[in-house]
Amino acid sequence: MFYIFHGDDAHTQKEALAGLLAKLGDPGLVELNTTRLEGAITYAQLVQACSAMPFLTRVRVVLVSNFFSSKPEKGLLQQVVAYLPQVPESARLIFWEGEKLSADHVALQVAQTAANGHVRLFARPEGVGIERWLRQRAAEKNGRISPQAAHLLAMNIGNDLQILDNELEKLLLYAGEREITSDDVQKLCVYVAEAKIFDLVDAIGGRNGKKAALLLQQKLNEGTDPFGLFAMFVRQFRLLLQVKALSHEGEKPAAIAKTLRLHHFVADKIQQQARGFTLAQLEQIYRHLLDIDVGVKTGRNDLETALVLLVGQLAIGD
Repeated sequence: MFYIFHGDDAHTQKEALAGLLAKLGDPGLVELNTTRLEGAITYAQLVQACSAMPFLTRVRVVLVSNFFSSKPEKGLLQQVVAYLPQVPESARLIFWEGEKLSADHVALQVAQTAANGHVRLFARPEGVGIERWLRQRAAEKNGRISPQAAHLLAMNIGNDLQILDNELEKLLLYAGEREITSDDVQKLCVYVAEAKIFDLVDAIGGRNGKKAALLLQQKLNEGTDPFGLFAMFVRQFRLLLQVKALSHEGEKPAAIAKTLRLHHFVADKIQQQARGFTLAQLEQIYRHLLDIDVGVKTGRNDLETALVLLVGQLAIGD
């Protein structure tokens, strides 16, 4: 048999692959009989891997990463596609594609008509589909999540299912048998806490002093530790400074996200915020944050007062 898994939902792809492999027998023997091919592979390598007899088990697995999406040379593509219906019964050939293939792709057409072919598209949910996925996922884990909590997670994390699943697992453990609420999300989800800092920095960048002061006071009234809040400030402005500097050097958004090891959802937000500041302003702000840190540690400043004064100064452009 051969399988083509394609699409941008790597999280569900991994789960489907794990489920498929689990049906093949002892995990140790399956791993022993698995060949992984990636990069510039040849037709001979593929056929040799599929033709090798399995050892102490009934099938051999051949996992090929991003072969079709890397747009192989036409002759090689034709050879591979012609071979697919001939894959030996003792082989399970799995193509793992990290992006969606076009509906008219020749490999998909063959897989849909061949008796031994299987195709599955894995696409990340969008919009309300993210919230629907969260509710379904919670139910699969014998839990419940309120619509408001699902909306809050979706708004602040986006459609990265791996991160959403990790956060959901943490929330289910915290909530126990009761339904996950939006209060739970605000307490436990670091992405929601960061979102509030994003809002505060947005207000500062937009020179909206009233909103910035209100958001800061809300955080303090919630009992947020001033030192934790200051650490978030430092991190946020450090990222803004790094993004701005890399942009000045001509780096593209995708390259910036990779260099700083940021999730694309967070990187996009930071790049939008950076437009509200010049590089010189960000450098000055970062020096100001260092002065505050030194002042608090030497006993010259009270951190909560320093934060209030800092937000006021930044919001009016001082």
